[in-house]
Amino acid sequence: MSDTLTIHAQPKAAHATCTVSEREARNAEIERACDDACRRIAPAWPLDRAIAVNPHWGRIGMPLRRVAARMAVLGGIHVFPPRHYQLHAWRSGRISPHDLNETLQRLPAAQSEGLTVEQCVYALQSQGLPAQLPLLIDVLDNDPHRHMRLSWRQAITHQVSQTCAAYFDRHLANWQPEREQGLYAFWRDNMRHDHGIGLLMGLPHLVQAINALPAVAQDAERWVIERLGLPPAVWADYLEAVLLTVNGWASWCAYLGWQAGLAGRKDAHLRELLAIRLAWGVLLLECKDDDATQGAFTALQQAWRQAPAVLQEAERALLIDEVWQLALEHGYQQKLAQRLAWASVRGVPPSEVEVQAVFCIDVRSEPLRRTLEAVWPGIQTFGFAGFFGLPVAYTPLGTEARRPQLPGLLEPSMEVTDCIVSADAPGGPAQEALQSAAARSRQTRLALEDQWLAASRWPGAAFLSVEAVGLGYLGKLGNWLLPSTRQRPRDDLHGLPGRYRPVCRPQLLGLDLDAKVATAARVLRAMGLTQHWAALVLLVGHGSQSVNNAHAAALDCGACCGQSGEVNARILAQMLNDAEVRQGLQSHGLNIPAATVFVAALHNTTTDEVEWFDLDLLPPIAAARWQRLQTAFAQACDQVRRERAPALELNPRQGYEALLRQLRRRANDGAQTRPEWGLAGNAAFVIAPRWRSRGVVLGGRCFLHEYDASQDADGSILEQLMTAPMLVTHWINWQYHASTCDPLRMGSGNKLLHNVVGGHLGVFEGNGGDLRIGLAHQSIHDGKDYRHEPLRLTVIIDAPRTTIAAVIHKHTVVRQLVDNGWLHLWRFAQTGLERYQQEEWASV
Repeated sequence: MSDTLTIHAQPKAAHATCTVSEREARNAEIERACDDACRRIAPAWPLDRAIAVNPHWGRIGMPLRRVAARMAVLGGIHVFPPRHYQLHAWRSGRISPHDLNETLQRLPAAQSEGLTVEQCVYALQSQGLPAQLPLLIDVLDNDPHRHMRLSWRQAITHQVSQTCAAYFDRHLANWQPEREQGLYAFWRDNMRHDHGIGLLMGLPHLVQAINALPAVAQDAERWVIERLGLPPAVWADYLEAVLLTVNGWASWCAYLGWQAGLAGRKDAHLRELLAIRLAWGVLLLECKDDDATQGAFTALQQAWRQAPAVLQEAERALLIDEVWQLALEHGYQQKLAQRLAWASVRGVPPSEVEVQAVFCIDVRSEPLRRTLEAVWPGIQTFGFAGFFGLPVAYTPLGTEARRPQLPGLLEPSMEVTDCIVSADAPGGPAQEALQSAAARSRQTRLALEDQWLAASRWPGAAFLSVEAVGLGYLGKLGNWLLPSTRQRPRDDLHGLPGRYRPVCRPQLLGLDLDAKVATAARVLRAMGLTQHWAALVLLVGHGSQSVNNAHAAALDCGACCGQSGEVNARILAQMLNDAEVRQGLQSHGLNIPAATVFVAALHNTTTDEVEWFDLDLLPPIAAARWQRLQTAFAQACDQVRRERAPALELNPRQGYEALLRQLRRRANDGAQTRPEWGLAGNAAFVIAPRWRSRGVVLGGRCFLHEYDASQDADGSILEQLMTAPMLVTHWINWQYHASTCDPLRMGSGNKLLHNVVGGHLGVFEGNGGDLRIGLAHQSIHDGKDYRHEPLRLTVIIDAPRTTIAAVIHKHTVVRQLVDNGWLHLWRFAQTGLERYQQEEWASV
C-alpha cells in the first residue's frame, strides 16, 4: 500500500500530498470540527409531540452576546431583539430613561466601554446586525444573470429540503423510498434523476457533475473541507454556518440524535445532512471553469481568514443590543419585584383548608389559581410540573400509538395503557372479556377509517376519491364555517364505541408495590404536600382545544411532551387513592388520612373550563364534597375568561353563557389562527411557597412551583427543581424569545401558509424551503403588535444562598445558564430580593 494519498480535484495550485500519519491527524481534526458543528444544533420535536426548545441550546456554554455575534455572522440571525423593536419600546415609554440608566450602571462591559444614554439611543437608528460571512455556494454564485433566478443558496436549501421530506416521511406517502444506505446515499441517487434543479439554478448540466461526488458521506466531508483551503481554526465555524442554511432539517436530525442518545444509541443523520450540504459545493465547482473556481476559493479564503476578528468585532458591536435587552427586562423586573413585595404573608391555616389543588406550573394556571383563592379562601393551591413527576409512556386501548408523557429531557420508564374498569364490577373474567371486546371494536373502526383514507392516496384512485368522498368532507367544512359550541373532544377515545368510553381509564402497568410507594413518596415531597392533607385533593393537569391546527400539541402541556396532563393526573390519583400504597407511604413518614381522596381534573386553557375524571369511583362523601366545589370553580373560571377576553378581542362584559359560547366557537373554528395565546408573555419562574405570591396579579406571565426550603434540609428537592423544571421553563422562554426576535429564521412563519410535512415532522411555509421550526407569527403577534415580549426568564427562588450556590457549582448546565446570561437568578432574602451575578449576590 502506498504511504501517500493524492488529493484529487483540487485547483491546480492547491495540489498536495501528505503522509499516512499526517492524513490520520488531519482526518481526526476534521472529525472534531464536524462533531463540534453538529453539537451546536438544538433538537426540534415533531408536531404531535411538540415541546418548546431553546434553539441555541447547543451554545449555552458561551456568553449570550458571543452567541448573538456568532449567529449574526454565521447565519444572519437575530438573538437580541431587533433595534426597530427596541426603538418602538423606547419611544412608547416601555423602556424608560431610568431603565436604561440602571442598565448602563449594572452592566460591567457597558461601563468599560463608557457607553452613554445618547450613544445607545442613537444606535437604534441603524440596522445593527453585523455582516454575514459567505459560504462557497455564495462566492460561486456570481454570474451576471443571477438576479433573474433563485439564488443558489435558496435553490440548494429547497432541493435538500425536498429530499429530506421524502426520506423522513413514513406516514403520508404510500410509496416509500429505500433508506437502508442512509440519507446521503438517498440524496446522491435522487440527484441523478433531478433535472429540474439544474434549470432553476441556470446549470443545465448539473446532473452530470454528480459523478464527481464521493459515495460515502464521511469521504465527502473530508474532501470538501480539504479542498476549501480554510484555516483549521475556522472549520467548525464554517460547518456550523453550512448547517444553519438548513437549520430546520438540521434540528430534526438533532432530534433523532437526541432520542437515540436517550436510548444509548447513536444516529448519523445530522452528519449525513452536513455531508450533503458540503457536497453541493463540489457539484457547483464542477460546473465552473478553473478561473472562476480559483477566484471563488480566493474570495472565500480571504473572508474566512478574517473570521476570528469579524466575530470579535461583532461581539463588541452587539454590546449596545445587550444593553437594550437588559433595559427591556429591567422595566418588567421592577414591577414584578414591587408586586411580590405586596404578597399576602398569611396563607390559609392548615385547620381551615377544605380543599387542596395541585396545578401545573404553566403560566396559564396562574390566573385560575389566583381567582380560585379569591372566591374561595378555604382552598390551598400548589404548583407542580404538569407531568406530575411520572415518567410514563401512554398507549391508548387497542392501538400501538405509544407516546411519551413527560419532558423531552427525560426517557419514559413506566408504561400506561387503557383498561376497561367499571365501578360496579372491577376485575375478573367479565372485565377481561369487556376489555377484549372494546379493543377489537376500536381496531375494526380504525382499520376501516385507515382504508378509506388510504384509498385517496393511490394515484389511480386520487381523482375518483374527490367525487366519492367530496360530500363527506362538506360536514367537516361546515363545522369550520359555522363552528359549534361543543366541549373539548377526547381524542384518546377516538374510534372507541360510546358504550365503552365512560369506563375506559388509563392504568399503570408492570410496577410493583414498592416501586409505586417510592414513586408516590418522591412526588409528594417534590410538590410540597407532606402534611396537613385536606379531605379532597385535586390534581389539575391542563390541555388546549383547537382544530385544523398543525401546532395544536404546542398549546398542550410543555411538561408532557406536547400532550395534555390528563393521563398523568389520573394515574397519580389512582396511585395515591390505593390503600396499599398509602400503607407503604407510612414507612416514608407520609400518613395520608383515610378520609382524604385524590381527584384528577383537566384545565382547558382555551375556554377556561375544568373537566373532571373518574367521578363514578369516588366514595359518596367525597362526591358530595366535589359537588360543593362546582359553584366556586364556575365563578373562578368565568372571572379568568373575562380577564383574558380583551386580549382575544372579546367583550368581557357579556353574560356568562355568551362568553363561554364564544370561546368554544373559537376553539372549534377551523379558520382561527389564534385559538389562545398559549405561553406568550412568559417572563418569570417563582420557586417558593405559595404565600410568596398569593394574592398578587401576575398577569399569566409567571411559572409557579411550590417549594419549602424548611422541608428540604439537604437541598435535594431544590436540585431537582433547578435541573428539571427550571430547564423546561428556560426552553419555553427561549422558544418564544427566539421566535419573536427572528421570526423569519427562528419562527415558523405565517400559519395560513403552513403545509404539514411527513404527517408530523414539521411544516413548510408554502410548498418548500427549509423545514420551519419555532412558533407561528400568529402565536406571538396579533396583527398590530407583538403579544410576547422577548425577555429572558427571571427565576426567583426562596432558599438560602448556600443551597442555591451548591446546585450551581454541581451542575454545569445550570452554571452555564446563570453565568452566561441565559436567564436571571434572584432569591428571596430577609431584606427583600437579591440578584445573583458572577458568584455574588446584590440587592435588587
